[in-house]
Amino acid sequence: MEWLGVVVQGVLLGGLYALFATGLSLMFGVMRLVNIAHGDLIVLGAYIALSTVAILDVHPVIAMVLVVPIMGFVGYALQRTLLNRTLGADILPPLLVTFGLSVILQNALLEIYSADPQKLSAGPMETASVSFGSLSVGVFPLLTFVSAIVLIGLLQWVFYHTSLGREFRAVSDNQEIAQLMGINKAHVFGVAMALAFAVTAIAGILFGVRTSFDPSIGGGRLLLAFEAVIIGGLGNLWGTLAGGIILGVAQTVGGQINPGWQQLAGHIAFLFVLAIKPTGLFPRVAH
Repeated sequence: MEWLGVVVQGVLLGGLYALFATGLSLMFGVMRLVNIAHGDLIVLGAYIALSTVAILDVHPVIAMVLVVPIMGFVGYALQRTLLNRTLGADILPPLLVTFGLSVILQNALLEIYSADPQKLSAGPMETASVSFGSLSVGVFPLLTFVSAIVLIGLLQWVFYHTSLGREFRAVSDNQEIAQLMGINKAHVFGVAMALAFAVTAIAGILFGVRTSFDPSIGGGRLLLAFEAVIIGGLGNLWGTLAGGIILGVAQTVGGQINPGWQQLAGHIAFLFVLAIKPTGLFPRVAH
């Protein structure tokens, strides 16, 4: 039962990692954009929630109602005004621009909030648990995992059952032909980035409740998101969930064997999958 509990905790942790990775997967799947600033955007979402909670004196979950639209608007504006200008055959310009954005975000957060660790408080929800026989599961990790499934399911539905999703797939497969068919590529990319930022905001808030954060930790969140995306398969949303679960289970099992092995075990799992299947376990298939 002890090892079963370890695996279950790893699966639930994987839900948070999947949320980290979903926005990144969405950006790559639609725009072929690798966003180096993604980890810092997760931290930005947590800090905006921190300010919202402090100003309005509301629960972090309630703060999502404001933070998610704000981040979505920022994502749309950023894509339309800056990132659309960098997209093309050469992947270097968006990499350089998002790297610069990462540096700016880190320093801006440092100036505004200082380097002191912060944390969002969700009250009794953080320590509450439910029992399944002799197995006890935390309520907040369970809610995080359910949130990951629901969000990925909603995004998957949007992609394959709506006109917006058809536009996403069209510009992803061939931008030139999509434009000839009357699709506004710049607007579609902006909407995709808005959705990615909205999911990133949710991930940042849930992360901020789970553990403390500071302006410098974005790089570590970016690495976890990259690993989950690559394990699952680039552009595959359900694959991203699988990648997050694999990372989470590897980390909790490694930490159970030796506390110093927790992060290392996740990286080893990533390298193992990359070695046997470089395209990821569930590579995206064009539609």
